[in-house]
Amino acid sequence: MPRLLTGGNSAGATSATAHPRRATLVAMSIWYGAHVADESELRLCGDVTGKRVIELGVASALAGAAPNSVVMAQAGAKAMALDPSAQAIAGVRSAAERAEVTVQCHQGDLADLGFATSASVDLVVAAHSLAGVDDLPRLLRQVHRVLKPGAPFVVAVPHPVAAMFGGDATATAAYGAGGSTFTELYMAFERSNFRLDVVHELDDRRVRDPLYPSVLVVRARKQGV
Repeated sequence: MPRLLTGGNSAGATSATAHPRRATLVAMSIWYGAHVADESELRLCGDVTGKRVIELGVASALAGAAPNSVVMAQAGAKAMALDPSAQAIAGVRSAAERAEVTVQCHQGDLADLGFATSASVDLVVAAHSLAGVDDLPRLLRQVHRVLKPGAPFVVAVPHPVAAMFGGDATATAAYGAGGSTFTELYMAFERSNFRLDVVHELDDRRVRDPLYPSVLVVRARKQGV
């Protein structure tokens, strides 16, 4: 179960639009990682009907899950997806066609949010896509720019403690060696004028009595304008 701790245009922009046939992709829930709780339990994003949403990095498509942008489009959102990988964007296009929904697709760096005007987006979701970001503060500034005041940025990353163990019972790396520590992530949000209001540590449900959580999920709300 989840453990609650505290409450310029991108290159290759296209639209993935449905074909006029019966959808073959059934709407699922927003994905936060393999074998962990999803949005149907955590309820971090709320009702996305009619809202402008961005999936920032489409790791879900590469992991074999329904892309979060497609899931949100099925729920009635005006969905956009951004990823530097042509393969990932192709996965979104294909899934959107099967689901008979429209997702505006952009291939480019995750901080290249020039396709969205300032304070025009209701929700940004980044599930397991920030690990390779070289300049996290720049990305956070861009997300802050496009979000409406008070709107959420929901982020899922491998838990920094899980990175110490690599799936084994014995630690093989120092805390923070495999990525940002929780403190570093928290402070990056704070310095970019976000306020974290929810933090979840999610266990791998395949493991009985896990020694450590596998996924960290946070929701940060834009402060200011």
